[in-house]
Amino acid sequence: MFVGHYGVSFAVKSADKTIPLWVLFIAVQLVDVFWGIFVLTGVEEVRIVPGITASNPLDLYYMPYTHALLSALLWSLAAGIAYKVLRRPQQGIRAPMLVALAVFSHWILDLIVHRPDLPLYANTVKVGLGLWNYRAAAFILEAGFLFGGMLLYFNRTTPLSKTGTYGLVVFGVAMLVLQAQVFFGSPPPSPIAAALTALLCYLAFAWISRLLETKRR
Repeated sequence: MFVGHYGVSFAVKSADKTIPLWVLFIAVQLVDVFWGIFVLTGVEEVRIVPGITASNPLDLYYMPYTHALLSALLWSLAAGIAYKVLRRPQQGIRAPMLVALAVFSHWILDLIVHRPDLPLYANTVKVGLGLWNYRAAAFILEAGFLFGGMLLYFNRTTPLSKTGTYGLVVFGVAMLVLQAQVFFGSPPPSPIAAALTALLCYLAFAWISRLLETKRR
């Protein structure tokens, strides 16, 4: 899953307005942020295999440090602790727990769409329900999660300007267009290109969400 993960960001933000939206944008993609870094540094490995699924050409055959269930749980715990220590050391644990859940949501949503390439631990016992083999259904699910979470955010926040509403809608549509490019466009030329593109998207989306969040309260 790609842009559907951000629906969780909006949903969690609607539940706890103290958590910055850009933090949640990073949280829901934290597993993939480290995946991109680890692919670039050779710690994890991926191949480009057009047709391996109908929606995604990536053969994610070695990613035990980011996408194993055990690894995802550890990343979630670390993120919750980091948020507690760095952001809200004197406050309760609700917000850190929500940040941790946002991180772990990545693995749950990936389980729905991935082919069986998600390890339970190390690089063994791989699972995945394979919705990426059904392109239309996978695309609808991405859109549903993204705009469903955004709708919750709209219902529980107030726009300070037109940008607070229309800007976010345009942002959501732009993300969905990028998702369509992933599903229906040409495959990336190399694993390095795939990792770099993903990292740039995650950083850009977090930056844009930070700008747009100031237009609502």
